[in-house]
Amino acid sequence: MSLCLTDITLTYPDGGTTLTALDQVSLEVPRGSLTAVVGPSGSGKSSLLAVAATLITPDAGTVTIDGTCTDGLTRGELTELRRHKIGVVFQQPNLLPSLTAAEQLQVMAQIDGREPRTARNRALELLDSVGLADQAGRRPHQLSGGQRQRVNLARALMNDPTVLLVDEPTSALDHERGAAVIDLLTRLTHRQATATVLVTHDRTHLTAADQTVEVHDGRLHLPAPARASGCLPWPRP
Repeated sequence: MSLCLTDITLTYPDGGTTLTALDQVSLEVPRGSLTAVVGPSGSGKSSLLAVAATLITPDAGTVTIDGTCTDGLTRGELTELRRHKIGVVFQQPNLLPSLTAAEQLQVMAQIDGREPRTARNRALELLDSVGLADQAGRRPHQLSGGQRQRVNLARALMNDPTVLLVDEPTSALDHERGAAVIDLLTRLTHRQATATVLVTHDRTHLTAADQTVEVHDGRLHLPAPARASGCLPWPRP
């Protein structure tokens, strides 16, 4: 099991009261599978994604990434965990305008200290896997919206994550391009063996998911009860 959320509760201050964004949420996502998370605006989808990405620490509950329990990890350890275990595909690609498609990916490897030639080869390999081998030297303004989102997806896979978190990747695309991105995401999930969570409002693409869950008022509705998985300690230097 690569991603396990167990009894997650997350609250925010709201004036003089407290708003519950997630209410005892449990979710398991195995490697090589795609889980779609749907629900109305304000239901808690984005909060769930942020907790899974270890960007927000919940009030209660446990987040386990590839067997590593995140309880008690320092900020630096969480950063290291995200760098090696988690890929995030944001709603907007946010590509750097001065960099080519290949360079967008290479930056990720350089942050991780990889040798430039190895990083270049990996970037070209991933661009080929998303159908953009012939666009490696183009900059964002020379790419279509669908192509930019494919670069965004390839970039998230650059450091071989075990968990892939995807936020509304089709929101700025028409139906045809959106369907192509979801099809590609599904194929890459199986090929790269990632535990993928897709937050989406578009129910027309849900047939591609191995599991679909709904969030309403911070509560998760599953087809079957989630089971907690064991936690292993993150190896400290």
